[in-house]
Amino acid sequence: MESQPTTMRREDDPEYRDDPEFDKFAEELSVKLFSLTSNIARLSSQISLLGTKRDTDRVRERVHDLLEEARGGFKEVGDGVKKLSAWDDLNASRKYTQQKLSREFQSSGSEFQTIQRMALEKQRASASASRTAIESTDTSNLPYSDSPSQQQSQVQEQDQLRLASQDEVDFQESLIVERESEIRNIEQSVGELNELFRDVAHIVHEQGAMLDHIDVNVTNVNTDTRQADVELRSASRYQKNARSKACCLLLILAVVLVIIILAAVLG
Repeated sequence: MESQPTTMRREDDPEYRDDPEFDKFAEELSVKLFSLTSNIARLSSQISLLGTKRDTDRVRERVHDLLEEARGGFKEVGDGVKKLSAWDDLNASRKYTQQKLSREFQSSGSEFQTIQRMALEKQRASASASRTAIESTDTSNLPYSDSPSQQQSQVQEQDQLRLASQDEVDFQESLIVERESEIRNIEQSVGELNELFRDVAHIVHEQGAMLDHIDVNVTNVNTDTRQADVELRSASRYQKNARSKACCLLLILAVVLVIIILAAVLG
């Protein structure tokens, strides 16, 4: 009884099996990661204005909003990358997508960490400048005069300066409170995201080891394939030689048979 050939449907082959849930999730992560990269560029541009003549409340508001948006985005995408890295039963193409997103997230995360440190330094410098401005506000060094009229004028001038100075002190103190609050937010964010970035870095490292293992296997397969090709070529040459020898032998036998037949007939 002849055996029937075994056939595999395309959808049963792991290399071609559909996984629409993975594809959709990976595409969403890719779009979000691209948006994060764009936000980092805008954030870097706005942070560069801090501490310059173009530093305004509006600029600081944009920096604050972009930082908050980026933090939330990195947390969301980071959790998604971790989820994607735990996806099982993937073909080679989807494993490549999995590893590509992990590496891109790690690269963007490193850039965002640099941006956060830059914002932190700018905020600290601004708070320090406000403290210096408060310390330099001193009305006690006005020249003293013995003349009653001049003394009265000096008292009025001191009162006016004191009021103006107090307004400046109040303003600078409010800036210090605002800057210190932003500093605490950034420091907290740095700590929270560092843990996430370390997790993804570990994933990328493991995927790199996996890729090295795959490369070794691919190299071994290529070596085995080349060896098999050599052996097949050798076998093919042997078969050709064997066929040639068989043909020659059959031809000789045919000639001998013809001679025998002719001898028998003529005899």
